[in-house]
Amino acid sequence: MTLAPRGLNGGVTLDRKRVLAYRFAAQTGSAVLDVGVQDTGPDGAPWALAVRNAAPDDLVYAWTIRGAPHAYRRKDIAEVAAATRPFSEADAGKRIFDANTPLRKAGIPALQALERIADEMRHIVQSPMVKGEVSQALTATLPEEYVRFCRSCNATHPFEQTFRIAALQAGLELEPGTSPPVLRPIDGWTGPAETVSDRFDLIRGYLRLLGPAKPAHVASYLDSPVGEVKARWPADAIDTEHGSILEADSSALGKAKSTALRLLGPFDLYLQARDRELLVPDQARRKQLWPVLGRPGAVVRGGEIVAIWRPKTAGKKLTILVEPWAPLDTDAIEVQAQRLADFRGIPTVSVQLSN
Repeated sequence: MTLAPRGLNGGVTLDRKRVLAYRFAAQTGSAVLDVGVQDTGPDGAPWALAVRNAAPDDLVYAWTIRGAPHAYRRKDIAEVAAATRPFSEADAGKRIFDANTPLRKAGIPALQALERIADEMRHIVQSPMVKGEVSQALTATLPEEYVRFCRSCNATHPFEQTFRIAALQAGLELEPGTSPPVLRPIDGWTGPAETVSDRFDLIRGYLRLLGPAKPAHVASYLDSPVGEVKARWPADAIDTEHGSILEADSSALGKAKSTALRLLGPFDLYLQARDRELLVPDQARRKQLWPVLGRPGAVVRGGEIVAIWRPKTAGKKLTILVEPWAPLDTDAIEVQAQRLADFRGIPTVSVQLSN
């Protein structure tokens, strides 16, 4: 389907391929660190940066968007903390999910609850502590409205999202590579920044890296109410039939071209776009790429997903199992597979294509 944009320079025809090519190009290098790089899975954020040829930064890891662990530049963390906290009481209530019900019944605003939890966590975590230890100590300080009984743990502890959202506001980071997670104080922490620049504004960041997009797409990405996102929609956003793009980025639509191939992890930012039907038009393939459990990675060429892949490790050998969705350049995939093997420190690698 061809989308005819309104207000774009040069009368560009905004079809699906142009949108995907724009996003693919926009996510080159370390620009993705402005909105955070999700660190989920065996390779996580370090691989997402490596595959984009991003120069290593002094990274800090924290629970932020959707309560997931993300990597950021350490120098940016105060502004990130301000950018990733809830916009309002309504936004906070939605982001904490089931925790909002007992708090609301008790007359406790969600923002007030998050502030209290952050204050308690700040006093509890004075040195590296395992998540369970922090949770246990926190439970002992909180009223019953703040905690729940967890059947799987057979224990009472704070609601998960309130715990995660409050952690960075308390000045706590995650030690990378720890499972269960270890929290520790951020050196030199003085609190979230007082203001957020355009560079770290998450709505602008989504439009810049995953646009054009609609408010519903951004709201889903943030776990926020659509109305809260609409109220903060950038004044310099230009409308197209597909969604909005920042005016400064509009000239890049239709110009981005690349044949580069990337082996993206299951939770890579490119795959976090909420207009999945645009990214993968075929419904059956969308179910393959985004199953309820056990997501595969994606082989992306110039913005188009051409295959899905899964790793299989046996001893000192890594096998990349690839299911093609389009004709493939096997040499290019083998180069990326070798790069992943080197990244993991595995000496032997092979690529296995399914029929």
